[in-house]
Amino acid sequence: MELPLKTTVTFLALLTTGLSSGLFFAWQVSVIPGTKRISDYSYLETMQQINRAILNPWFMFIFLGALVFLLWNTYLNHQLADKGIFNLAIVAAICYAAGTFGVTAAGNVPLNNWLDAINIKELSELKLVEIRANYEVKWNRYHLIRTVFSVLSFSLLLASLLIQNKS
Repeated sequence: MELPLKTTVTFLALLTTGLSSGLFFAWQVSVIPGTKRISDYSYLETMQQINRAILNPWFMFIFLGALVFLLWNTYLNHQLADKGIFNLAIVAAICYAAGTFGVTAAGNVPLNNWLDAINIKELSELKLVEIRANYEVKWNRYHLIRTVFSVLSFSLLLASLLIQNKS
């Protein structure tokens, strides 16, 4: 049996958005509290290595795929008679596009690039403290924003499916 395009796109939007929001949420409640407990050098080295490792095809499929599938899902829902479903779909897409993708691109990525260019092995303890303070506070703030918006986007998408299922 072949699935209709709308069903396939909705499934992929739900899957990728759920995985993306889950990744960000898990990071927020486990990795961030854990990294607060390690030394400045260890923190900076860890963040450099994680920022390099996360640039992989699986993460890119989930992170970028969520954006693509949410927008495609919104487009496919535009023709529905029930505008409530379309409204939830478009707000979910906007939340992810601006609050998750946009904040990552404009906030987290530039900070990651800045940190990656630093040779932390050559820094004094005082400089390590300064760089960590400058990076960590900003990065965590951006991360919290993208976490909230990715979870909100996922929740709105789920709500649209529940409404659609009742129809």
